[in-house]
Amino acid sequence: MLPTVTFRMPIVLFAILVTAMVGKQLFSAQSTPRQQPGAEVSFYAPEQHDLYDGRWVLSASRIYQVGRLDDPPGWDHVDNDGSDVHEVNGTVEIDVDEIENTGTFIARLQLPAGELVLEIDRFNEFSPCQDGGIAASIYEHGDSGCGDTLWPKTFIFLAGWGFGRATLNGETLYNDYQVHFMVTQGMRDRETLAVNYPLVGKRSPAGAVNPATQQIDFFIRSPENDSNNNPTRRVFDHFFGMEVTWK
Repeated sequence: MLPTVTFRMPIVLFAILVTAMVGKQLFSAQSTPRQQPGAEVSFYAPEQHDLYDGRWVLSASRIYQVGRLDDPPGWDHVDNDGSDVHEVNGTVEIDVDEIENTGTFIARLQLPAGELVLEIDRFNEFSPCQDGGIAASIYEHGDSGCGDTLWPKTFIFLAGWGFGRATLNGETLYNDYQVHFMVTQGMRDRETLAVNYPLVGKRSPAGAVNPATQQIDFFIRSPENDSNNNPTRRVFDHFFGMEVTWK
């Protein structure tokens, strides 16, 4: 019997090795906020760096509004074709601690209706991939496994989720609404401002974005739904900025 056992041991070890290799390949093919199938480049996460302090300070300009505040129901405030975007004066200031999930996000915008001020009052995680409410160096949207499919999959340099408010000419417009911002690879074309998504004839597992550019998107949305709209919220005021400055 002993020779038989000795003969079978290499087979068992080989089977274990093959199983481990297949398991590793299957795991690496799964989409996670930090790992995407087919990616050729990997790098260390922010928190792996000894000198990472978690503080992100950015500003954004060249801001556009998608649609208007007073659009009647039936609007498209995603507007990937860029047919209803309007440049507005204003800036966005971000100063957050990604480790502690604290800090400030404030947008001051001059709209036809007056001065809109949009702020996040408290950061909040609505999904595990949002890492407590502020996340850095993750993938979101598209087929990333994090976020919705309204936008293409993109690498997120920094993003925040939470509850906030907006005032118009100093008067409360919205209170305790969900607010989200994300600093991403370039989803919109530099010139046309259109998002080429879904990308016809797409050949790569990478998202339909231009990594040679960056932008910021941010929105405030109501808890109430309205199926006539895209997205299906009663309020979804969406803005994006085509110039991002790191400080």
